[in-house]
Amino acid sequence: MSFGRLASRSGPPPMSDINMTPLIDVMLVLLVIFIVSAPLMASSLRLDLPRADAAVPSDAPQSIAIAIDEEGRIYLGDAPVEAAALADRVREAARANPATEVQLRADSRVPYGRVAELIGVVQEAGLRRIGFVTETRGAGTRAPPAK
Repeated sequence: MSFGRLASRSGPPPMSDINMTPLIDVMLVLLVIFIVSAPLMASSLRLDLPRADAAVPSDAPQSIAIAIDEEGRIYLGDAPVEAAALADRVREAARANPATEVQLRADSRVPYGRVAELIGVVQEAGLRRIGFVTETRGAGTRAPPAK
């Protein structure tokens, strides 16, 4: 019995190089996405402090309500008070309970500097917990555009 030569054809030799083109394409696309999106994340800040969508009153054990109207008058509770008298009253509250929270209500037309001065008076008197009271925005209403 004679056997002929077995014909075995082998396929092409295995490729030992890695194709880098798809990897480079994906990396360039990611780089472009980061370059385009980075400036958009940093400069899109709009503030409308007097209103909030999810304003929830706090359950502070003890609190003092301070308000500033649009003409800059200060109220402790519902009674008007001078800045010096306010500092004394807040100092008394701080001595009685250092965990007392100040609930600050400021009209939207009050300059930020005036609110910052009031916060400074409260902190000098010894209270550190300050909460800003806002109005809840109704469902479906939008904030006015920033000026």
